[in-house]
Amino acid sequence: MSDRTTARPMQSIDIDVGGTFTDLVLNLDGETTIAKCPTTPHDLSVGFQDAIEAVAEKTGTTMPELLPRIDVVRYSTTVALNRLIERKGPRVGLVTTEGFEDTILIGRGAQWLDGRRVSEIRNIPAQRKPMPLITRDMTVGVRERVDSTGRIVRPLDEEDVRRKLRTLMDRGARAIVISLMWSFVNPDHERRVREIIREEYKEYQLGFVPVVLSSAVVPKIGEYERTMTSVLDAYLQRDMQAEISATWDKIRDQGYRGSFLMIHNSGGCGEIFKTSASRTFNGGPVAGLIGSAHFARQLGYKNVIAGDVGGTSFDVALVVESGVRNYDFKPVIDTWMVNMTMMQTLSIGAGGGSIAAVDPVTKRLTVGPRSAGSMPGPVCYNQGGTEPTVTDADVVLGYMNPGNYFGGKMKLSVRKAERAIRDRIAEPLGISVLEAAAQIRRIIDESMASAIKREVHMRGFRPDDFVLFAFGGAGPTHVSGFKADVPRAVVFPSAPVFCAVGSSIMDFVHMYEQSRRMVFMEPKTEAFVADREQFNRTVEALMEKARGELMAEGLPVSEAIFSLELDMLYGGQVQVKRFSSPKVRLDSEDDARAVYEAFEAEISDAYSPLVVNRPGGAFLDNFVLRVTVPTHKPSLVEREMGGADPSAAASGSREAFWPETGESVDTPVYTFEKLQPGNVIDGPVIIEAEFTTIVVPPGQRFSIDKHGLGVMEARA
Repeated sequence: MSDRTTARPMQSIDIDVGGTFTDLVLNLDGETTIAKCPTTPHDLSVGFQDAIEAVAEKTGTTMPELLPRIDVVRYSTTVALNRLIERKGPRVGLVTTEGFEDTILIGRGAQWLDGRRVSEIRNIPAQRKPMPLITRDMTVGVRERVDSTGRIVRPLDEEDVRRKLRTLMDRGARAIVISLMWSFVNPDHERRVREIIREEYKEYQLGFVPVVLSSAVVPKIGEYERTMTSVLDAYLQRDMQAEISATWDKIRDQGYRGSFLMIHNSGGCGEIFKTSASRTFNGGPVAGLIGSAHFARQLGYKNVIAGDVGGTSFDVALVVESGVRNYDFKPVIDTWMVNMTMMQTLSIGAGGGSIAAVDPVTKRLTVGPRSAGSMPGPVCYNQGGTEPTVTDADVVLGYMNPGNYFGGKMKLSVRKAERAIRDRIAEPLGISVLEAAAQIRRIIDESMASAIKREVHMRGFRPDDFVLFAFGGAGPTHVSGFKADVPRAVVFPSAPVFCAVGSSIMDFVHMYEQSRRMVFMEPKTEAFVADREQFNRTVEALMEKARGELMAEGLPVSEAIFSLELDMLYGGQVQVKRFSSPKVRLDSEDDARAVYEAFEAEISDAYSPLVVNRPGGAFLDNFVLRVTVPTHKPSLVEREMGGADPSAAASGSREAFWPETGESVDTPVYTFEKLQPGNVIDGPVIIEAEFTTIVVPPGQRFSIDKHGLGVMEARA
């Protein structure tokens, strides 16, 4: 495979599959075209193909004419999470060290909290540990033992392995996970167990099963998290393979010959053949974060809140000091803590499809986290939905144009939305339909505003130091409600497909981790005693692995940027801090001192200078090599500023209810695409775009900046 060039703009298709809509961004011959189609949960490849056909039609071509011109397709998907929630994976067998068969069943002390909503955590009597993905009868312990230094204490009993392997297969195992004690230090036993499985069940036989090694998936300390990461990969692999293979086959049949990349939750993308299932989790929101950071730098914003309101969820992420180095080191996927580095985002069940209901006992109105999804969708979609949603409330309030929704491709039923809200919300609460719709909107907006405040305050920042980027199909519609204490919100013309835009500018990024415990600075004497030879050997091994994978993917190794991050902690403390190492190699004591000083500076900034404990010594815990191959990134185009008068973009008016004044008024409507830089509009006003609607209530002002972006601020 020849090296891909990354210097020129690539002809690309970027697709983000959400719970309700499938978003697409086409970059072709310097022009960007967007498309949006309903997600098809029964077969995601159908919605994928529908989106490509829609964008091809927009560009005046057909799918077979368009695809051969494309260099790369990048894909982010919710398949992993959906399949996990549905618990439709295969029976997985686990091979572990004898005596440790109950490790994943015991879990960690606070496992019952993992992945739970606050309302669930408060109801302590109802809490239970999650149902295991691998039951006890599908777990076997084999006779072997490796100690923490990698020394073989008990040789592998191969006959024991063969006997217990047959037991797992007889019980219906369709995938095998091998997670042995301390295998990340010495993986020989795990590799030999895999060889035995291949000897017993060969690839050409019907009984062939996928085999996942924990030492290959997560070569890091932490047996529970390492095992669960491997279990999730094995549990999701078959379904994801089938789903993505169907998509891959369809576009290949239509003439596509380029690369097919998956968006990774580490902040980059990689070949589908080099991507594990767990790496695809939360790829869409991470792409939105990367896109936000890119445009924030161009706009001169250092601190940005990325707020993505889709049909099913609201995702929040932060850009701080122009950087996105906010990681979850042990994130929770569904209810399972795993051991991999993932960019930090917060997701709550709030979106256009969130279902509103009245508790029959407390008479309290709740909105979300249940969602109507894409099928049947909100009641107003005319697809069989019966429960009122946030979108139904927006339609009833007059904010949505029922005759021109979704680019005119969907006609909405105001009557059905009104009836659903009246029957299920207004009458049980004894209020009018408009008041009920306004309350639905207020509750969902407050939920999203609370999520933003929690994320910002918990990291030690103030909301008024940030700018809000509002995107997703429902982001511009609700931004006035959830921006709360954030003084300024920015709306991009590409807001409805912003996560796909983010993936279109993502670099090729791979991350390689290796646990290696060593004393870096000696306690008491504070002498730098890091084993420089072992340090350099560990980094070089990771770099060698990275070079091999880059060459296999056809990426130019010469353009790769290698950066090293380290996990380090002080003696007497348990808090590990990840920081960027200024040195990739340690060739002198000065190099070691520079690395330590970077650690001290970052831990002081993150916690306090009071946590610095030099007499306790510093201990290195983990190596993280980040390899980046940059791609071409577009720049925002500056346009000439015009006058404040927006009348050229006026498209009419319609009746809309504004809770701020408590009345329905005839409200001006404008077309977003026709607004020009310099235009200023004071609310109340409704601004319609192809795939979204911007709602500007009384007291807010909407203006167009020199880049053609919308800016919403409180009126002075």
